Amino acid sequence: MGILNYSTKIDPHITAGELSGKLAVLGANQVSIEYDERRLPAGISFVVMISGSHIMFKLPCKWQGVLSAMRKDRSISKSYQTEEQARRVAWRIVKDWVEAQMAIIQAESADLAEVFLPYAINPGTVETLYQSFTSDPQNLLIAGSEIVDGEYHE
Repeated sequence: MGILNYSTKIDPHITAGELSGKLAVLGANQVSIEYDERRLPAGISFVVMISGSHIMFKLPCKWQGVLSAMRKDRSISKSYQTEEQARRVAWRIVKDWVEAQMAIIQAESADLAEVFLPYAINPGTVETLYQSFTSDPQNLLIAGSEIVDGEYHE
């Protein structure tokens, strides 16, 4: 079975627009679609008010990984293994993921900040919280303390 949405025909611009509307329903005060040098959608950012503060989130659309997965999957026809198709598929996957997160929020299993936290932009940087974490996990998780010989010290 191929990667989710591998046969979609929906243009990335259409999906990015759909996603923008879904984020507005979710409570976004501002939504911005980012474009690459070819003027194709490359990511989407949105701002939500959380505990009295405007928090920006940035969701990338990493079509290159989708293309790689499609090329490795022998069940997917070569005619689908193109950059254009990978872009279409990647945007549909992002949209489906956001819809799943919306369902979790609606079911009161988590709130918006909880499910989108890795994609929050750190103030004063262009990095997401996840990017900051992966570049220096100890600094982010145990600020003001250290681990010495396997023991936590403040």
